[in-house]
Amino acid sequence: MNESLSSPSNFETAKNQTDKSDKTDSVTISNADFMAGVFGDIAGSVRPVVVSFAGNPATVGKGAWFGKPWIFGKTSLPAGHNNYISFAIFRPDDEGKYRRQKRQFAALYAVMLDDVGGKVPLDRISLAPSWTIETSKDNFQIGFILVEPITDAAEADRLLTAIIDAGLTDPGASGPCSRLGRLPVAINGKHLNEEGLVWQCDLKDWRPQLRYSVQDIVDGLQIELKESPPQRRAHSRKSIVALDQHHDDVHIPRANENPVIAALKTTGRYKQPLGDGKHDITCPWLHEHTNQIDQGTAYFEPSESYPLGGFKCLHGHCAERRVSALYAFFEISKIDAKHKPMILVQPGELPRICDAAENELAKTFRQYQRGGIIVTITTDPGTRETAVKSLSLPSLTRALAGLAIWQRYDKRSEEWVICDPPEKHARILHDAAVYPHLPVLIGIARQPYLRPDGSLMRDAGYDAATGMFGVFNALQFSVPATPTRQQAEQALAELSELLSEFSFKTQYDKAAALAGILTAVVRPSLPQAPMFHVKAPSVASGKSYLCELLTAFATPQKGTPHAFPADDEECRKLLLAELLTAPAVVEFDNLTSDLIPHKSLCTTLTSEFISGRILGQSKTAEVGTRALFLSSGNNVEPVRDMTRRTVTINLDPACEIPAAREFNKQPVSEVRTGRGHYVSLALTIVRAWYCAERPKTICKAIASYADWSDYCRQPLLWLGLPDPAACIFEAMNDDPDRELLGEFLQAWFAIFGKTPALVKDAINAAQARGINFDYPNETLLDAINDIAGERDGGINRKRLGWWIKRHAGRLVNGLRFVQDTASLNAAKWKVESVL
Repeated sequence: MNESLSSPSNFETAKNQTDKSDKTDSVTISNADFMAGVFGDIAGSVRPVVVSFAGNPATVGKGAWFGKPWIFGKTSLPAGHNNYISFAIFRPDDEGKYRRQKRQFAALYAVMLDDVGGKVPLDRISLAPSWTIETSKDNFQIGFILVEPITDAAEADRLLTAIIDAGLTDPGASGPCSRLGRLPVAINGKHLNEEGLVWQCDLKDWRPQLRYSVQDIVDGLQIELKESPPQRRAHSRKSIVALDQHHDDVHIPRANENPVIAALKTTGRYKQPLGDGKHDITCPWLHEHTNQIDQGTAYFEPSESYPLGGFKCLHGHCAERRVSALYAFFEISKIDAKHKPMILVQPGELPRICDAAENELAKTFRQYQRGGIIVTITTDPGTRETAVKSLSLPSLTRALAGLAIWQRYDKRSEEWVICDPPEKHARILHDAAVYPHLPVLIGIARQPYLRPDGSLMRDAGYDAATGMFGVFNALQFSVPATPTRQQAEQALAELSELLSEFSFKTQYDKAAALAGILTAVVRPSLPQAPMFHVKAPSVASGKSYLCELLTAFATPQKGTPHAFPADDEECRKLLLAELLTAPAVVEFDNLTSDLIPHKSLCTTLTSEFISGRILGQSKTAEVGTRALFLSSGNNVEPVRDMTRRTVTINLDPACEIPAAREFNKQPVSEVRTGRGHYVSLALTIVRAWYCAERPKTICKAIASYADWSDYCRQPLLWLGLPDPAACIFEAMNDDPDRELLGEFLQAWFAIFGKTPALVKDAINAAQARGINFDYPNETLLDAINDIAGERDGGINRKRLGWWIKRHAGRLVNGLRFVQDTASLNAAKWKVESVL
């Protein structure tokens, strides 16, 4: 209890002393000084509300009771008016107006009792007041200033209701929002004095040093506070100034320190953190322990499983105490105990509310933006495969509900109440075009990865510099800080041993397989990389097994191969769906036709991102292509535009029944078991080349794959291996499409030379018969039939024209098709020689 608390007789004594003399022992102060004594220095835009008017309060109109904010030195309160003051302070509404309403209530600074000496007996007041004002003959208003203002409107109501129930004040003006008290410099227009003049209010006692806690008032006035029903009320933060500083009133950030831990530290009850949100503390009820043993007590911070946190004391006296008892001991509300930010839903503030929600979502580092959509990283409980998953609207709503305390204003109760995130706000955030706060997710790395500067990122988790998220145990990988050439050679020898029982057609094919291993390991760091295709003349040659081995270097999970798409539309849908999840590998197994250059596949292999509409959503996503692309098949190979995008690995068992072969090793099992070791070997090779100042072996450049050539081709050339990309150039030279174009150009040039000709002219020339009814231009005819021949023996003129247009400008053997610009009607073509 406050040390200045007086005895129950003090109020009566002061009153009797005043009445014993004709003189009035009054205290003369201004209304401004009176309010300064009650409210002190108020920061921010919060204000008490004053009401001032002349005449009889019982007869004036309703408009006279409208209030205005008290501003020191500016608000006029004439002495000849009825002057009233609210003992609560209020925040302005969106229009800047102050109203004595609960929704604008900020804090209650004092409690006032009315009609004391009239309806309330003087001897019932058992607590020395902070002030006493005689408002009419022998009728008083008395007040008690609070040590700490009450910032919860419900708690203020509860205190005043207890005072009213005890019969200590007029019940006609209850509630912290509407209750007014008279100021000392004012009249009471309802009453006259003995001389027939209007009554002048008289400050009889003024002791602002007497300040009380709620419990002091309860004990001193001998009243009973009713238990407050469970409420889901907002604004339980104690500092009204802090709330006012965030006066946008849509976003109140989380406190810097957990309020429970802060209270434990302040009271000397905090010992040490125990990890995972658990803390060793001194029990607040230590005095009840046997021998007052100070051990065995812990506080658990709130978590998803325990949103209110936890409290555990091993001593028998505390067996029934839960965390709510700890909060009650420190007078911490459940809202504050959750230690979460607050988002206040208000009309007209949708953009700022969505911005605040995204800002808080970004702080969790559980949600990211990837290609214009909100995603999260999930791990399948069955396969343990980690993947990126786009967040559906219900999932986003759930995430928003968990990261903050959402509140809305309830007009019926005139209170802020806890609510779920509104669907409209969640949908607008979900469908937004840009996300200024969410971190960007480029992809997932399943092993340590290279940064753009060549350094090795060895830590798991999100890396803001690269946008990568590492999902690996760093302790499983060991790569020297500055590996040497000798260490690289040892690593290469060990990796080569894994391939010792594969039947590679040439040493170039083995080098290509080793390049595939390096690509699998560093693919998350490369914007683009070619596809790897494993080709063999017959079944059971080890094609799928080699793909399994490369997959094991890319991810600890097993691969899930796909059938090769039949057309570009199917290919586009498959690629977009797969790449949205940021897979380590995209594999096409057992191809039955050549590796056809679907437009979407070609784009994926030479672009860092592809875009497309997401199934089930109304927005287009742009997704990264950082996956290892694999394919395999018997006697099938890349053709046309796929030849420069594919590294082909040829296997040739050179035996009649490849399935009958026996092997001594199981390299896939070895890599899966010791994946950290084998991946480290590959990284050692790449890092050794980089630390040797990146020596470049002269070789043909590959368009679009400069980075891949540096990190997966040059290190192997540096260590003396054949060029793993030699097959690319060989395939381009052996491309059937290229051969057909070469034959067509030669035949066309032989007939027309440099003279432009129509497509129909070429067909007529090819079909013209000689003297002996033969075809003197048979080469041209064969080429045209291969390109545009129909089953009935006819020639599709449109198809032939389209084929020529598609191949225009492509140079084969020094010749190329060029469209004649002089022709204004049908397109004419000529063959141009550049030799």
